[in-house]
Amino acid sequence: MDEPIIRKSGAAAGVQPNLTDYEKACAEFSWEAARAELDGLPDGGLNIAYEALDRHVANGRGGKLALRWLGKKGEVRDFTYAELNAAANRFANVLAKTGIEKGDRVYTLAGRVPELYIAALGALKRGAVFSPLFSVFGPEPIRTRINRGEGRALVTTERLYKKKIAPWRSEIPSLDHVFLIDGREADKHEEVIDLQGEMDAASEQFEIAQTGPEDMALLHFTSGTTGRPKGAIHVHEAVVAHHITGKYALDLHKDDVYWCTADPGWVTGTSYGIISPLTNGVTMIVDEADFDAERWYSILRDQNVTVWYTAPTAIRMLMRAGADMIEPGRFDKVRFMASVGEPLNPEAVVWSNEKLGRPFHDNWWQTETGGIMIANFASEDIKPGSMGRPLPGVEAGLVQRGDDGSVREVAEPMKEGELALKSGWPSMFRGYLHEEERYRKNFAGEWYLTGDLAMRDKDGYFWFVGRADDVIKSAGHLIGPFEVESALVEHPAVSEAAVIGVPDPVAGETVKAFVALNPDYEESDALLKDILGHARKRLGPAVAPKEIVFRKSLPRTRSGKIMRRLLKARELGLPEGDISTLESDET
Repeated sequence: MDEPIIRKSGAAAGVQPNLTDYEKACAEFSWEAARAELDGLPDGGLNIAYEALDRHVANGRGGKLALRWLGKKGEVRDFTYAELNAAANRFANVLAKTGIEKGDRVYTLAGRVPELYIAALGALKRGAVFSPLFSVFGPEPIRTRINRGEGRALVTTERLYKKKIAPWRSEIPSLDHVFLIDGREADKHEEVIDLQGEMDAASEQFEIAQTGPEDMALLHFTSGTTGRPKGAIHVHEAVVAHHITGKYALDLHKDDVYWCTADPGWVTGTSYGIISPLTNGVTMIVDEADFDAERWYSILRDQNVTVWYTAPTAIRMLMRAGADMIEPGRFDKVRFMASVGEPLNPEAVVWSNEKLGRPFHDNWWQTETGGIMIANFASEDIKPGSMGRPLPGVEAGLVQRGDDGSVREVAEPMKEGELALKSGWPSMFRGYLHEEERYRKNFAGEWYLTGDLAMRDKDGYFWFVGRADDVIKSAGHLIGPFEVESALVEHPAVSEAAVIGVPDPVAGETVKAFVALNPDYEESDALLKDILGHARKRLGPAVAPKEIVFRKSLPRTRSGKIMRRLLKARELGLPEGDISTLESDET
């Protein structure tokens, strides 16, 4: 919080930000006006896919490039808005032919291939509910999610079907249809459908389903600290927030080339990897391949990317790869960079400003909020380490819960409280599927309680402290893990850090840190002492870790979040809870 402020001039590369005066925008904003920026269905109602595709075609923008897909092996496939619309119509007709009705759940299990994006949009056109799955999920999390959502249709590949679905398909009674993306060239199975063959035979014309704003559209599963994953329900009205937050928080303009690196299996990859860029009429880049620093830098340069949205883990990996890959002038077209997934360490913001010529703009939201709620805006100063200020139309506050279930607002600057949002924004989740009581526990009156602890400074910027169950209580001090982790990452040897509290008979808890090193450093007692000394100098002895342990890597979810609770569970021999989204187990 003592990092220097990065001043913003308000414009970059000759483009005036969509939000130029924050206070004025907040004062004049209304969700009704935001809704008016979209067209709505011709006969009334609202449909996400219509706003993403049909209205652009109807308004003469069908010839614009909507999606450029970059394959692992160098393939390139381009889709204009008209072509993407036609493909989505074909898939909607395929669903209709096979008996998929409005409200039925359609799942996808595939890598970042065009068919996944077409299936998402086509399912929404049909009035079905789109529910994405990570292709790296194992059989059990896949089975659990499809069963909980009572999925009727699944779009996947031959390899994934054989490995992860076929052995237990009989255990999902609701699953009537499995469409294979590559079924035409694979061995045919009686229980699957060749997607491309069906698409070729389907019409490019489709009468879009008459969906209303409150009709269920998206089902995103989010992991719980214990027990089964939760299915967060979002409705077609969410598109209003997807659109306007893309415009304000990501500063999307219609001439932008936009790259969101998130997989649609994560909510960001759907809200801001499919819906928001298309409603805003931009050209979006989709890369099939996994992270590779040189490849990513090449995409930014060769595809003339202007707006880039990625995760803190990826940024730290770029930092770890070294600055020698960054050629002068290589990223002149990139005018805005944003980050989400977990808090972005101040060091990463400063690094990007120095090495890439632009700072990353951190923002905050959750699966449950459906869209960006707090952000650092293109026209505003950045305080490295802060998540920024609330979006126009979003009322955020800090509260403290009472033993009787009541909440009290925290007004004092830099006083810790639980981050809470006033209900009413369009992308607010409408429930957890089949779990009404679990849903109600998230609310106190009109406040949605996020479970994240934060502070707010005198300028209205919010600062992440940690999850409520992550905060460490040591000798009367409340220690936020993010502050400690950020200080550790400032050491040149440290690539990533995760901090937990461990029981102590005197202090109650002490801070224990797990760190992964940059490639130029090797584990040693001398390095351990140096990192400990750095932390104590930076944080003071009351807050600095008492113990640091080296790890080859840290456990993360597929969306990049470090799983502190998993480290703590393993350290203390506690139940691990839901680990279906775990990316790496090298702890």
